[in-house]
Amino acid sequence: MKNATRLCSTKPIVTVNGKFPGPTIYAREDDTLLVKVVNHVKYNVTIHWHGIKQLRTGWADGPAYITQCPIQPGQVYVHNFTLTGQRGTLWWHAHILWLRATVHGALVIMPKLGVPYPFPMPHMEQVIILSEWWKSDTEAVINEALNFGLAPNVSDAHTINGHPGPVQRCTSSEGFKFQVVLGNTYLLRIINAALNEELFFKIAGHDVTIVEVDASYTKPFKTSTIVIAPGQTTNVLLKANRAIGKYLVAVSPFMDSPIVVDNVTATATLHYLGSLGSTITTLTSLPPKNATPVATNFTDSLRSLNSKKYPARVPTKVDHSLFFTVSLGVNPCPTCVNGSRVVAAINNVTFVLPKVSLLQAHFFNISGVFSDDFPGKPPIVYDFTGKQPTNFRTTIGTRVYRLPYNSTVQIVLQDTGMITPDNHPIHLHGHNFFVVGKGLGNFNPKRDTKKFNLVDPMERNTVGVPSSGWTAIRFRADNPGVWFMHCHLETHTTWGLKMAFVVDNGKGPNESLLPPPNDLPKC
Repeated sequence: MKNATRLCSTKPIVTVNGKFPGPTIYAREDDTLLVKVVNHVKYNVTIHWHGIKQLRTGWADGPAYITQCPIQPGQVYVHNFTLTGQRGTLWWHAHILWLRATVHGALVIMPKLGVPYPFPMPHMEQVIILSEWWKSDTEAVINEALNFGLAPNVSDAHTINGHPGPVQRCTSSEGFKFQVVLGNTYLLRIINAALNEELFFKIAGHDVTIVEVDASYTKPFKTSTIVIAPGQTTNVLLKANRAIGKYLVAVSPFMDSPIVVDNVTATATLHYLGSLGSTITTLTSLPPKNATPVATNFTDSLRSLNSKKYPARVPTKVDHSLFFTVSLGVNPCPTCVNGSRVVAAINNVTFVLPKVSLLQAHFFNISGVFSDDFPGKPPIVYDFTGKQPTNFRTTIGTRVYRLPYNSTVQIVLQDTGMITPDNHPIHLHGHNFFVVGKGLGNFNPKRDTKKFNLVDPMERNTVGVPSSGWTAIRFRADNPGVWFMHCHLETHTTWGLKMAFVVDNGKGPNESLLPPPNDLPKC
């Protein structure tokens, strides 16, 4: 624990090595990492390596009660994993309770020695972590919400590398400053570590070139505004080619549903070497928070590089075709103030975390922990984005979907208007997937499948399901273990918008899950 002052008020926060955001880990493709996590706080803790495939090393993945029991106060756990065939910007964060509000940091994987980037070599690199800040203790915020059965209070500010910049109620707060030299090119590694908000990111007077998302190279394209959902990473090239001076860097929320968000803009400064202290900062205007066209235009522009060296291996045949509705609901809750509680569900199943980790139950054949009957389609078909059913109740359970090793999977993720439509960033552990299609309204298999991009769709680990729309993804289940799939809006995950896949072992040791390490935490 460490005291931190933001917005002119101080509170104790959970940190890693005393830092917020936490330390950046630098490694190279195919390196093996050993990360020793020592828990000195009163909370149970886990660390998730977001976007790392964890080939056969699911024990190091980190989501509490999915691949491991949490690291209890006073306990130690060593994560041991290899960065097989991955390079780019990823990140790490706590994966239990709401601790990732302050427990997060960058994981930068450089290409192997002597292997160049597929874009011009930058003069310098800068990690930029976007996050949210509450004046209150975040655990108290979510606990109060759960007691009432309602949505938690929104954050009090957004932050750029831990700092909100001057805001109305606290003008003395300094923002992050990034110094550049005229004529140089910079690689910005941008991470959205916010708990609940999709964000716009913009630098006054400068366009940037997108070259990578979620540690997968893209066909480069220029833009003035970036859209980035919680869990996602985006690498951009910034050319310092404007008049010497100071330029505002700004971050604000994107929300195109009638849902309350933290509307405070976070600011930082891009500072050209040689600009005077008295120079007026050049300002920028951000899109309105409901600027759907800006967001859609951005995501529609993303394409895999799909070169000889970095081919897009999109599965063309599908063994398992799944249709997942993503929705909110209301269940009775005798302990809640209103007698009911807002929940969230996939195919009307509100997921319940077990008391022992799913991966242990799977590996050691412990019965009664989960059932492998997660529905591959919704229990009732209706006009998902139109008139909603009157019954908002969901079923609850710890149900997983089982996949044979190396099988190919297509999932259509369909938003619904249940209570309210919403944009859901869905994250899959243990695998990257290809985003082969998306659209508004209800998915129509006859019409929409014909329009799928099977040539150069974007490869990622976290994808937004648009409000009142759908997204289709494909992946190959070539990693044995138990893999979490959930909404990366922390409120929705807490409410049960999550499920897991069990990928069975293939043939022989190279296609089988390794046994757990001796220091695997106990429940």
